[in-house]
Amino acid sequence: MALLGSWVGAAAIIAVGVANMDTIRGLLSGVELTAAPSTTLAGSVSAPASAEKVDRQVRIPASAGGHFETQVRVNGRLVDVLVDTGATLVALTYEDAVAVGIGPRDSDFRHKVSTANGDAYVASVMIDEISIEDITIRNVRGVVAERGKLGVTLLGMSFLSRLGKTEMTRDALVLQQ
Repeated sequence: MALLGSWVGAAAIIAVGVANMDTIRGLLSGVELTAAPSTTLAGSVSAPASAEKVDRQVRIPASAGGHFETQVRVNGRLVDVLVDTGATLVALTYEDAVAVGIGPRDSDFRHKVSTANGDAYVASVMIDEISIEDITIRNVRGVVAERGKLGVTLLGMSFLSRLGKTEMTRDALVLQQ
């Protein structure tokens, strides 16, 4: 039943994404910042500090059903998620949203989505921080599903697209920042 809820939620998020594609492109388009070389007192150029950065990597093993399920910290609180590359945005269950301090009002649920179970509404939110082990992404766009309309929180592309690399193998999903 939880898997059905996940698929219904994924369909809802995809529908929101398709209906608002231009807006989402604008939200997800990032500016790549590069560190300029610094000049020492002697006038020589040194390598940027980012050259010494070690990439953080997380490996999520596939479940028996082939899904990638894990726990992340949303605003510092643990949340069970299903990693969903087909979801445009991170989609929080209503219950998870309330638990992490995101409490949308009834009037916030104004974005209509079509799902396999019929129409539903979601509330657009900005998530302060999502962390998975040593990887942290701040200011992540997301939605909150109406109470009872989503079985599990979906970790979608508004988080995944901001990573340096995402690689899927037969038995694991590797995230790298």
